[in-house]
Amino acid sequence: MDPLHPGDGHTHLVENQPPPLDGVDLLACDPALADAVAREGAQEALPALRELAGIVASPEAREHARLADAHPPVLRTHDRYGHRVDEVEFHPSWHWLMRTSVGRGLHGAPWAAEPGTGAHVARAAGFYLMSQLEAGHGCPISMTYAAVPALRHASELAARYEPGLRSTTYEFGLAEPSTKAGLLAGMSMTEKQGGSDVRAGTTTATATAEGTYRLVGHKWFTSAPMNDLFLTLAQAPGGLTCFVLPRVLPDGTRNAIRLQRLKDKLGNHSNASAEVEYTGATGWRLGDEGRGVHTIIEMVSMTRLDCVLGSAALTRAALTEAAHHVAHRSAFGTRLADAPLMQTVIADLACESEAATALALRLAGAVDRGERMLLRLALPAAKYLVCKRTPAVVAEALECLGGNGYVEESGLPRLYREAPLNSIWEGSGSVTALDVLRAVTRAPESVDAVFAELEAAAGLDSWFDRGVRELHTELRDREERRARRLAEVLALCLQGSLLLRHAPDEVARAFVASRFPPDGPWRTAGTLPAEAHTAALLARVTPG
Repeated sequence: MDPLHPGDGHTHLVENQPPPLDGVDLLACDPALADAVAREGAQEALPALRELAGIVASPEAREHARLADAHPPVLRTHDRYGHRVDEVEFHPSWHWLMRTSVGRGLHGAPWAAEPGTGAHVARAAGFYLMSQLEAGHGCPISMTYAAVPALRHASELAARYEPGLRSTTYEFGLAEPSTKAGLLAGMSMTEKQGGSDVRAGTTTATATAEGTYRLVGHKWFTSAPMNDLFLTLAQAPGGLTCFVLPRVLPDGTRNAIRLQRLKDKLGNHSNASAEVEYTGATGWRLGDEGRGVHTIIEMVSMTRLDCVLGSAALTRAALTEAAHHVAHRSAFGTRLADAPLMQTVIADLACESEAATALALRLAGAVDRGERMLLRLALPAAKYLVCKRTPAVVAEALECLGGNGYVEESGLPRLYREAPLNSIWEGSGSVTALDVLRAVTRAPESVDAVFAELEAAAGLDSWFDRGVRELHTELRDREERRARRLAEVLALCLQGSLLLRHAPDEVARAFVASRFPPDGPWRTAGTLPAEAHTAALLARVTPG
């Protein structure tokens, strides 16, 4: 067939549109990730990560991500005869995503490695890549990752479940855990009257003669209700206590866990989140009675790490779409990537992405090396700032595509709906900021660990040094009403320190000049100072 030409009577001549964003090299256009992986001790994982990046960028994977979001899970409470089944049905593309992530060990597998071997850093980078593809399936992956250290509070329960949680075999379906080749975990803490205030929960746990407990109550949000076992909180005689509840009991019968409804959420459509009732469900105590928050806090910490990683991934995915678009689109006689103001916008988003990625991988390195004091303070601060910034960054990236970005087919609306989630999950903004304040007060060693990180960049930039002095002031005041400011300044200083020490000069200088000026950081993209090397920043992040 002859090609179409302007003026020959045809109206469907498509010009000035970017090619499909398929098959690009996601590591080549994200040097911040590769650099951080090597810096944090997982250099040997780069070939496997490059292979995974190729999968993530493939047309097949991108179509699976679209289909999983377009066909959300469906709850079946009863079968045709009226028997309770409490099952969640998923589209085949969901299972493809899960098989890929579990098969790559992005769930519980790193806990089998020795500390300091880079296993958690490699896993974090893989989670970051897969979260760029489709964020919803990251929930059960993250829950499983976070459950393992919490389970180790009870050696018998860890021995029973940990091998399955670390297995790289994905086996969906209801069965007694010991009969399955691979297991996944969920978490069920909040209740409708308390939300983040888990101590307000009213679910009760009564001890039995067999050494188990019977739980009765209504949980408002249960993450990943199709998984094999759940960590949950309930009021035992000795106070709030953590329990492990399998969906199928050792004798092969179903536990009394009733799925009441799936939540109709803003985003995260591919993933099931449920209201659950325990009607005498059998649970095994994890840790001492009255120590439930202490026991489950390790799970919360690890899921907070994944909140930071997931938000960094969303930021990077949105940046990739925007940079690709402006590299191939022209307006007013100029390629958008050559227009000075558009360069400045993309460069600003690139700074945000690089800072988020560097900080997220630094925290993963701290997990790998057991830097508990650094994590105690840096992790909630990072969760606060990185997750808070993500919706604004995704909105700016969407705007770079104009009307095309507002159309579902672009994929940007899916990213935008997903963007607020991590800021809410595992403690919304004020809860997380208050946790920063709590760490400063109760764990002064955590402050020392953070300043050791910041002092490594002392003297490299006068505005950064001023920001560190401002952080000292905030730490002296310790006012609850200023907790958000404290969390933001602390996280910005950590990001500035990492970029000044490890990023190219054009990245570090642009970040510090726009986030640490004496009159405060500008909060809309594209307001970088005039001396910022925007063309270099744009070239660094554009897919080739």
